[in-house]
Amino acid sequence: MASVSRARERSLLLVFTMKAQTAQSLDQLGVRFPEDLARLFSELRAEFDGQAGVMRDEASWTALRDAWLGRKAGMLAAITANWLKPAPVELKSAVGVAFNALRTHVDTVLAERHRAIQAAAEQTALAREHLDLSLPGVMRPVGTRHLIRQTFSEVERIFLSLGYQVAEGPEIESPYYNFEALNIPEFHPARDNMDTFYMETHAGQTTRLLRTHTSPMQIRTMEKRKPPVRIIVPGKVYRRDNPDATHSFMFHQVEGLAVDTDLTFRDFKGTIEYFIREFFGPSTKTRFRSSFFPFTEPSVEFDASCIFCNGRGTGCPKCKGSGWIELFGAGMVDPAVYGFVNYDAANLSGFAFGIGIDRLAMLKHGIGDIQMFFQNDVRFLRQFP
Repeated sequence: MASVSRARERSLLLVFTMKAQTAQSLDQLGVRFPEDLARLFSELRAEFDGQAGVMRDEASWTALRDAWLGRKAGMLAAITANWLKPAPVELKSAVGVAFNALRTHVDTVLAERHRAIQAAAEQTALAREHLDLSLPGVMRPVGTRHLIRQTFSEVERIFLSLGYQVAEGPEIESPYYNFEALNIPEFHPARDNMDTFYMETHAGQTTRLLRTHTSPMQIRTMEKRKPPVRIIVPGKVYRRDNPDATHSFMFHQVEGLAVDTDLTFRDFKGTIEYFIREFFGPSTKTRFRSSFFPFTEPSVEFDASCIFCNGRGTGCPKCKGSGWIELFGAGMVDPAVYGFVNYDAANLSGFAFGIGIDRLAMLKHGIGDIQMFFQNDVRFLRQFP
């Protein structure tokens, strides 16, 4: 570094000396003949080459360029003003030739040195930023889909293969879509089983609530679409349950609805049995038990043979020795529901079902506490990549 600094000091001294020289006229310098002129320009070229040889960075290159090519104070500008323009007639042509040769040389060398400096700078940057591929990499955790999302996807895959479409609706609903249009009037006892979160409202505002099931999308879909209708509705639902191993104030459901001109209970039974065997395995047995839901008639509870004891029941704590596990409620659509959507109940029939996604995931994977889905414990989540 010290040698480079000394070289720069020498270069600056030479530039100062040469500027003093070019500030004089040829006559003052004693130049009378072309051979004197050739010697003078040869010395200038040699001095320029010496200065160019010590350039190491962009700043020194810029300084040298300005010293030689500057329009007002550059060396070549001084030669033009003090040597070329006032040169006597017998030397003018020779001065012009020598000057053009010097200028061409200066331009060429500056361009070459600039390219070399830029290349060296790029190499330095590359060396500084070099990535050693032999070094061990940094392990970064990769996220996966939550088990609930995986279960949703599996249910959707099965029903999409049967020709169903996926529909989604709002989680904040009106009492009309959540209850009345599903044949659950204001004082119906079924509302007692759905302890509901109501939104705070002010005078003149419409009552709003967090939906207690995904069934409102049955009505919303049939209002907009003529039969045939085959949809499933995945989503979150809310009820005022005290959290424990099997209850949560927020859980997940998939609603299913099929309406057409010739759907029977046999179609309903075949659809549900196909879904259960696709989801739990081909050896799973199924059965119906009569039940009641306001929006289906007849209504049933759907059971599957216990996947933990293969339906044997003996000593199994999961099915309490019965060999069966209750899964979800379903049934044929009550004709009263068609009246809310202007469907012809005399010529249409259909079935509906509501499947608890959390319950399916718990059964299939042997999970004993629904709260584990919502605690974000990575030790639990990593078990289901």
